[in-house]
Amino acid sequence: MDELDLTAAEKKATYQEIKDYVLEHNGLKVSHLYIAQVKRKHGIIERANYNLPKNEDAKQPVCPPEKEKAITEALKFFGMI
Repeated sequence: MDELDLTAAEKKATYQEIKDYVLEHNGLKVSHLYIAQVKRKHGIIERANYNLPKNEDAKQPVCPPEKEKAITEALKFFGMI
């Protein structure tokens, strides 16, 4: 096996690593919610969400376009998309 081959676990970045990358490279603070929304948009679903709202019409903040772009850039950097 090549030294440069990555396992599936090595390709994944933690939410904190993504937050740190976005802050360092774009100067933006992003929340775990925004990261999860962007990951879901790109088809990265890691597990079921058990913390669901009690009512169906609960409002959830939507990730602003500039933060979505920065998170997408971080996901590409870490090889997740």
